[in-house]
Amino acid sequence: MDPVNDQTAAPPVSTPAAMPPERPIAMPPQPLKTWSRGDERSRIRPEAWKTPWGSRAVVFTVSVLATGFGAREMYGVVEVGGVTVLEWALLALFLVNFAWIALAFASGIIGFFALIGRPALSRPELPEKLTTQTALVMPIYNEQPSRVFGAVQAAYDDVKRLGFADHFDCFLLSDTTDPDVWIAEERAFLELRETLGPDARVYYRHRAKNHRRKAGNIEDFVSRWGGAYDHLLIFDADSLMTGHAVIALAAAMEADPDAGIIQTLPLVINRNTLFARVQQFASRVYGPVIAAGIAVWYGRDGNYWGHNAIIRTVAFAEGAGLPDLPGKPPFGGLILSHDFVEAALIRRKGWAVYMLPQIEGSYEESPPSLIDVSQRDRRWCQGNLQHSALLGTAGLHPLSRHHFLNGIFSYLASPFWMFMLLCGIALALQSKFIRPEYFTDEFSLFPAWPRFDAERALALFGITMAILIAPKIFGLIVHLLHGPSRRAGGGTIRIVISAILEIILSSLFAPIMMLVQSGSVFQILAGGATGWNPQRRDDGSIPFADIVRRHRWHTVLGVVALGAGAAIAPSLVAWMSPTIAGLLLAIPLSWLSGHLGSGLALKRLGLMLIPEETNIPEIATAARENGRRLAAAGVDEGDALATVHADEKFFAAHERMLAIAPARKKGVIEADRVMAAAKLSEAETLDDAKAWLTTKEKTIVLQDRALLGLLARLPITPAPTAL
Repeated sequence: MDPVNDQTAAPPVSTPAAMPPERPIAMPPQPLKTWSRGDERSRIRPEAWKTPWGSRAVVFTVSVLATGFGAREMYGVVEVGGVTVLEWALLALFLVNFAWIALAFASGIIGFFALIGRPALSRPELPEKLTTQTALVMPIYNEQPSRVFGAVQAAYDDVKRLGFADHFDCFLLSDTTDPDVWIAEERAFLELRETLGPDARVYYRHRAKNHRRKAGNIEDFVSRWGGAYDHLLIFDADSLMTGHAVIALAAAMEADPDAGIIQTLPLVINRNTLFARVQQFASRVYGPVIAAGIAVWYGRDGNYWGHNAIIRTVAFAEGAGLPDLPGKPPFGGLILSHDFVEAALIRRKGWAVYMLPQIEGSYEESPPSLIDVSQRDRRWCQGNLQHSALLGTAGLHPLSRHHFLNGIFSYLASPFWMFMLLCGIALALQSKFIRPEYFTDEFSLFPAWPRFDAERALALFGITMAILIAPKIFGLIVHLLHGPSRRAGGGTIRIVISAILEIILSSLFAPIMMLVQSGSVFQILAGGATGWNPQRRDDGSIPFADIVRRHRWHTVLGVVALGAGAAIAPSLVAWMSPTIAGLLLAIPLSWLSGHLGSGLALKRLGLMLIPEETNIPEIATAARENGRRLAAAGVDEGDALATVHADEKFFAAHERMLAIAPARKKGVIEADRVMAAAKLSEAETLDDAKAWLTTKEKTIVLQDRALLGLLARLPITPAPTAL
């Protein structure tokens, strides 16, 4: 092995016992305003660096022609009798939205021809040996420990089974802020270590402060331990990867010395609610074609989605250090959607960023309900809109700027769509209730009368829907042509029915998400920043009262739209029927989205079935069984203070896993620590401490060896009173 930064000095005293000795590597923040070609590295194999100009020309040409055709047809719809200001606005909004779906259509064509006649997923041949070291890194934040530790164990065991364990170390990097979950993580880690044996290369680190969130978590690991590893393979808390996929990614990195990031296509599995099964089916059937398309025409100028990808450590350390943006949130401060930015900066440094979507064995999970996905989208929305401040970053590749714009528009599309609908309603109101100005002050042989070409409008609507759905049809065809996938998915008839059902449900969910995302955009533009809450991973319902509260205004808007449309023209109601139906049914649809029974009923009927449910991957079974074993051992349960207090062996292990705290400056008083110490000093029993300490104070106690000593001396029950 040729480590990135060979340092033989003794490890710092702050290294926790649950981690290997530190091997630091510098990770400086990257400049955004200045850049020169001299800062770009030289390519080791320039002959292997091929830009896919042909496929890019196809995507560009198809997108431009389709958009031009749509613009011409829409102009033909509104130009009857002259074009008014509102009609120009409608035309402009339509053009922006149509260009968006035209690009996806063009990319889908590329993906379709890339996959037609071949399996969407495959297992590449494994190398005879590896020569590099890779860290499997899973950042975690207030997650259920049995689930994440069970998944890590499954990946580690699978790599070991294939004979490559010496080349991979597993790291669980905790930013957990809930003290009960933190202590549960430590219990799960110790249980896992005991199961795997003393030689297992599985490690755990908890940060006292989750500075800079996930990006800071990974940056802390890289800057302190990254020098020992050639690559980082980044997992998310719901990620799962087979040993075959892990080894194949490491081999791909070794084979390409110019690669900075190689991204896989993580397929959604293990989902059972209705909404999650819709997403799971779409991911498995349509996802490969979409991913293949962007992989082909992005080439080595691709993007990164934050997990299930391998990164060259030196590329990440030297090129992806993130500065804070000037100003205050939501557009300034910490960069939220850091993965896009890291990919852009690594590409700027001269490293390739690309996707290998056909590697089998890369999985993830998805939110269980419409409300859960909207909560996650709020954070993503702020992060993507924040990229508007990064569009002018010096030295970026044009496609990196495209990735930023693509992410920005993925959320701006919702308010644009909403404004387009409002323009249509306003025009209908104008023609219905406002007396037309037949003859203006300007000389004209004909009256100015706002009219539409209804027949042309209907044809354009059909064309727009066809272009929108086409990538799904491409994916469906590829899926059906692959015999094993077709049979494992329930056969042709069930798969086609499932695709039709997915399109219907997605069309009904779409207007609800349009309003949710539009609201997020408006809040962010008004200066509202978002928090950072853990995601729900389990299938489960949401209280009906919460659903009503979240969707009542969506339903009201649906009623208003229906009433206004009926008063104006029945044809307007027909044109807006998918939107009106989705809004009117927002509350029952949202309830149904998280309903476990509905999803399982479809599964029993063989609908929304994916091959990974018929032939369950061994890694998924192993992860589930590992999680159940850890849960049965009680690692997810219990109060943190009581757990540490009750078990002397665990108390000692917890202390060993704590890093040495930095010396406090004299005269600087930490109010929370002082309060925690005062409460512990006055407490007569453990129950007093549990009742008096706040969540933050509990965390401080568990981080401080002196305060832990005070906790340990507390009795469980009061001392008997002398008579």
